[in-house]
Amino acid sequence: MNILPALVGLGLALGGPPLVAVLGDKVFRAPGRLSTQVLGQAALVGLGSSVLLIVLGWEREHLSSLGLQPLCWQSLAWGSALAGFFIFIFSPLAMRLLARVKLGGFEAGLAKLTALPIWYRVFAVVVGGVIEETLYRGYAVPRLFSLTGSLWLAGLISVIAFGLAHAPMWGWGPALTTFAAGAVATLFYVWRQDLAANIFAHIVTDLAGIVFVPWLARARRRGLGVGA
Repeated sequence: MNILPALVGLGLALGGPPLVAVLGDKVFRAPGRLSTQVLGQAALVGLGSSVLLIVLGWEREHLSSLGLQPLCWQSLAWGSALAGFFIFIFSPLAMRLLARVKLGGFEAGLAKLTALPIWYRVFAVVVGGVIEETLYRGYAVPRLFSLTGSLWLAGLISVIAFGLAHAPMWGWGPALTTFAAGAVATLFYVWRQDLAANIFAHIVTDLAGIVFVPWLARARRRGLGVGA
């Protein structure tokens, strides 16, 4: 493995999203906040595209080096299973834990997001699922493993960077649950070597938490009888 492109790629993959998150948090309250958020998503797409260019053009590797294979039903099945675990088991336990230790929940971050149009939230979920899984799992874990010789260390570094990237938006309490969720997603990726399954699980989980659940709560408040 050529060390220089790997180091540049890792710098973008691990350091880019936290930087975008910090800048996005600082400008979130600006009058044109929707436009700034769209720019933030565009920055994430730029990071992902840059890393892919490094893989294909500088490292001269195939996309399979990221664990990306042609989409098949097994990827959807395993991704659905992982999403089900996050939605029905992990998330309820994480919320109960946050409430018990009083570190703050996801309410403040969700309030920011639900103030934005639903189309943007869907767009952000899809971008986040694709880019974050590609950077933190597909790219970072194999390259860190090649550099350190330790799969555990590679996973740990990736998980720490993943959690830190979510702190500006959600706060430190929810970020702690993101560390745990990132660890599960990383173990799953190492086991299955199927980036598409990770991406699918990430998108479905975030759609449930960021789009569907807030919509359902709002519908109930409006007395539409949804879910009653």
